[in-house]
Amino acid sequence: MKKLILIGGGGHCKSCINAIELMDNVMIEGILDVPERVGETVLGYPIVGTDDEFAQWVETDHEFLITLGQIKSAARRVAIFDQIKIMGGQFATLISPYAVVSRHAQIGEGTIILNRAVVNAGAKIGENCIINTGAIVEHDTIVHSHTHLSTGAILNGEVEIGKECFIGSNCTVFHSISVTQRVILGAGSLVSRDIITPGTYIGQPAHRTQSL
Repeated sequence: MKKLILIGGGGHCKSCINAIELMDNVMIEGILDVPERVGETVLGYPIVGTDDEFAQWVETDHEFLITLGQIKSAARRVAIFDQIKIMGGQFATLISPYAVVSRHAQIGEGTIILNRAVVNAGAKIGENCIINTGAIVEHDTIVHSHTHLSTGAILNGEVEIGKECFIGSNCTVFHSISVTQRVILGAGSLVSRDIITPGTYIGQPAHRTQSL
């Protein structure tokens, strides 16, 4: 049985808890959040400390999952992941039993795949990623570390998504398209050409609105 500490007690944490409660081999022992929330509960699970207290949990046999959401920037999730790894901590890799993940796919440490997501054969998902509810990662697609694929997003076959991206709800990325690192794709965007410059993109077809 994995003993799990969640980091971040907001809305995304609730989605993660919903998936984790469906797993037989994982037990949530507590949540870390800001000091003023210590003593509260999230869906019945206690906030037991703050994110300044990683070290005491690393020294036990607990594993971690970062349950902070990610839209505008992955910076906080990246910083926490790196800090805990430097300390020698381990991250859980969690797949909802209601997701469909090919045995021929690769899933990185600290990634969670939520309910009704699909990850097909030959796909590679990096570390500390969120594959959110109903998202689809098709065959031979690569999603680099610290990227959030939001609800209902679709990456078609042989796509490559760079690190620290946010792919918004119901986005569609065409077959064999490459998206560079630190790109935000607004909800419903359609990507039919490679994106080579970091920034925020929206529309059908997606076009750049601002730099990061």
